[in-house]
Amino acid sequence: MKKRWPLLLLTGVAALALTVTACGKQSETKKPGTLTVGMEGTYAPYSYKDKNGKLTGFEVDLAKDVAKKMGMKVQYKLTGWDSLIQGLNSNSYDVIFNNMAINPSRKKQYRFATPYIYSKSIMITKKGSPIKNAQDFKGKKVAEGTGTDNWDNAEKLHAKPVSSPEFNTSMQMIDQGRVSGAINAQPAWQTWYASHKDTDLQAKLIPTNIIPQGEIAPMMNKKSAKLNKQMDKALNELRKDGTLKRLSMKYFGENITDK
Repeated sequence: MKKRWPLLLLTGVAALALTVTACGKQSETKKPGTLTVGMEGTYAPYSYKDKNGKLTGFEVDLAKDVAKKMGMKVQYKLTGWDSLIQGLNSNSYDVIFNNMAINPSRKKQYRFATPYIYSKSIMITKKGSPIKNAQDFKGKKVAEGTGTDNWDNAEKLHAKPVSSPEFNTSMQMIDQGRVSGAINAQPAWQTWYASHKDTDLQAKLIPTNIIPQGEIAPMMNKKSAKLNKQMDKALNELRKDGTLKRLSMKYFGENITDK
């Protein structure tokens, strides 16, 4: 028995060392080797389904390129805006790529990687509307996504935001006279307008001293420090090699990836 104790002790120590090493190498992603990405898939040109039902868009391609730079595969999980952040909280995915703007409230609870889009806001109204500038929205109903920065910006302008699940619905609400207008991202309007040239709606850029330029970035849980660093590195490389600019030109027709 005395001769067996050292061997058993060494075996136990070795097993403990292997356990510690395994824990140290534990992946921060839902699936090792895979970056699971949450997005809506209904917001062109960021992420949407083409006429053949294939998921496409700027953020779809970008997430794939980021994962590749990190030595991973990509998996997309589509969910509505109302439950998008909840899915991150429940670890249904590792990161959100969904035109997610950095703001103080979100920064308190989540991590953001380096921004990949710098977005300006616009006001959308019907042609002939008495609303001439963003301040004219005071007291007026505007169509906005619940919990979005557009909703917050509308409230800051003392407008009355009305819930709208997606961009197309917002445009219909304005056209039908159910709301006076909407505040949204310039690229979203440009994509929609390209296939609605006969619309009675119009858009006007809101000065950045009224609504500052938005910084759009991947959003992760606070615990994802390592993943955050890996993603920063990947995005910086994609910026340097021209991928960000190329994708922006492809989907937006201009480069909106630089300040």
